[in-house]
Amino acid sequence: MSQLDQLIPLINRLQDVFTTLNCQPVDLPQIVVVGSQSSGKSSVLEAICGKDFLPRGSGIVTRRPLVLQLIQRLDLKGKNPEEYAEFLHDSSKKWSNFSEVRSEIEKETDRITGKNKGISREPIGLKIFSPKVINLTLVDLPGITRVPVGDQPKDIEQQIRAMVLEYITRPNSVILAVTAANTDLSNSDALQLAKEVDPQGIRTLGVITKIDIMDKGTDALDVLLGRIIPLQLGFVGVVNRSQADINTRKKIDDALSEEANFFRTNPIYNQISGRCGTPFLAKRLNEILINHIKATLPALRNRVQTMLSDAQKELSELGEGIPGGNKGATILSLITKIANDYCNAIDGKSTQLSMNELQGGARINNIFISTFPVDIDLIRADDAYSLVEIRTAIRNATGPRTALFVPEESFETLVKNQIQRLEDPTLRCVESVYDELRNIFIRMDCKEFRRFYGLRIAVTETFERLLNDLKIPTREFVLNFIKMELAYINTTHPEFIGGAQALTRVVEQLQALAQAENSETNQNQNFNMNQSNYQPMNQSVQATYQPNQSVQINANANSNVNRQPSPSTPNVLNQPQPSQQNPLNNPNQNPNQNLNGQQNQQKSGAFFGNFFGKQPTPGTASPSPSSSQAKSMPPVPPKKQAPPIPNQPSPQVQQYQETRQNNLTVNYNPQVSSTLGPITEREKFEVTLILELVLSYFSIVKKNIKDLIPKSIMFFLVNKSKERIQNELVADIYAKSNPDDLLKESPEIAARRSELEKLYQALTKASTILAEVRDLNFR
Repeated sequence: MSQLDQLIPLINRLQDVFTTLNCQPVDLPQIVVVGSQSSGKSSVLEAICGKDFLPRGSGIVTRRPLVLQLIQRLDLKGKNPEEYAEFLHDSSKKWSNFSEVRSEIEKETDRITGKNKGISREPIGLKIFSPKVINLTLVDLPGITRVPVGDQPKDIEQQIRAMVLEYITRPNSVILAVTAANTDLSNSDALQLAKEVDPQGIRTLGVITKIDIMDKGTDALDVLLGRIIPLQLGFVGVVNRSQADINTRKKIDDALSEEANFFRTNPIYNQISGRCGTPFLAKRLNEILINHIKATLPALRNRVQTMLSDAQKELSELGEGIPGGNKGATILSLITKIANDYCNAIDGKSTQLSMNELQGGARINNIFISTFPVDIDLIRADDAYSLVEIRTAIRNATGPRTALFVPEESFETLVKNQIQRLEDPTLRCVESVYDELRNIFIRMDCKEFRRFYGLRIAVTETFERLLNDLKIPTREFVLNFIKMELAYINTTHPEFIGGAQALTRVVEQLQALAQAENSETNQNQNFNMNQSNYQPMNQSVQATYQPNQSVQINANANSNVNRQPSPSTPNVLNQPQPSQQNPLNNPNQNPNQNLNGQQNQQKSGAFFGNFFGKQPTPGTASPSPSSSQAKSMPPVPPKKQAPPIPNQPSPQVQQYQETRQNNLTVNYNPQVSSTLGPITEREKFEVTLILELVLSYFSIVKKNIKDLIPKSIMFFLVNKSKERIQNELVADIYAKSNPDDLLKESPEIAARRSELEKLYQALTKASTILAEVRDLNFR
């Protein structure tokens, strides 16, 4: 036997290996016989085998795929080799009587499909050993029918078509399309199905049967020459035994002789007689199959090795079944592995990192750096209060008295209301991290969860309880942190703008707005800021103010605020002081003159120094004992020129100035409550000043929140869950649960393991078979 002749027996052995699985996981090279009922398909197969063994009758006779392996037995030492058949489902018995082979096929078919003419995809394996056959493997499928007969299922046509397509769709299948010559080829079911899966006709071989009984005046020569339907493998014409020959049990050898004589003597077919007949068809199929196996063998070997590796890996993940030894030690090792997988998923050390989405601890980090800061920044102090609310807060803080200065209580009330608004986003942050930790645990690719259903339920319940226990102190700490911010308003914070600095900015802003308004309404009038009689600010001045970028705020809370007057703005802070009256309560006096006078300089400094915690500058003169309203700040020389202020703000408040420039807006709506009365210039001043201070302090609180809340959640929730998960699982599961209940496998896992074990054994045998031909030279 040549090396090429070894290929078909090799595929036969592989076919036997995979047939025991009731499936074909590997696409083996094979010839699939397709044809409609009464097309002569069974007669062709019997002629190739040289034996009469296939069931016959009306309706569907072949109801299960028949994998037919023809194995040539060589004549050894002049002895005539025995002819016999073997069934794969009963390989211990040899069938020498082929009539019994027919009966066994019918019996095995009825065993699976019953007697109602139903069909089944489970194949029947049959081997025929004979010196008269050539090595060949054929798969005979049920004949295509259109009309159900008897008690056949109504969808029998769809069932048969689906089975046929399942076989011929495989790229390694060679299609043997059998069509009777006395039918219209355009209506051939076999050729139509073959064209669906092989439109180019690359792997389809056509067989034209019953050529001898065509109508007079017609012939199949053009079809056999490929002039009507081109197929790369061509067409072969054969002559079958008639029904009368079958009834009289005419020998197949005699029928083959008559077939050869028909093609040789027929004037139409004698020119192609060498390419017609059953012997030529068998030889042609052998050549096609060998070449096909030769072309697909390398890919087939790689496919088997890949499937073997995958099956081994999955079996390793499923384990070796329920352990029979120390189940307690097994549970303890599983708990340790689950805890390590959870910690690795959070730390980004998982073996299966995704390239498409954030997962594990990266999602928690995304909450801390993206989601949570945005939620905090969306809470703005400047859009939370209306003019009426701020005026009402200032009035309520004064009680029955008329305040000389802006009361401290109004500032604290407004700030605390804003701080209270930060509670909701901080709690949402806790819930978001809590949900992510649950998702991390649920999405862990833990094979033990898939394998042991009881263990998965117990571990999940323990983890949920642990996470809920950790969330309670986390929420409490977050709420306490908000309460701590509410408990003490630290106006001495180094980043807080302070009362004196805020006052200077408000005065400058209102002066600039007033000067701009007067310049627009009266181009010829000069605005005299030194006149002794106080002129009220124009009522139409808008109180929407932007930060003055020329103001330099020193980091030292005790430092004075100085500025260089611009050429277009009069220096109102260095004017002589004629009176000690409060400018905000004396409408006939210029407030800018009083603010720059020595005694009122002391008053203003004393108020904002006491109110915002400012202390006198060291080294300055002490205040006069007789002045009850100037106890906090030293007198300022009225004629001393202040040094110019640099244009760049100090680093402490540079970030605050940038935020305030975009956010600080006060809407002076003239439609105010009748209980408050029309707004005065002083109230405009006070509202702007209070809002300036609230924005400054609230920005400090938000900065603290954005920094400390993620740290708190990491400490109380994330890190604690990593530290305690293993101890909690051991305490709740290992010590309290029944090991038998925990290590009980689900039926699906057990069935999958059994299936994989069979597949692994079959693939191992197939790999061994393919290794035998590794060194063969097929050239």
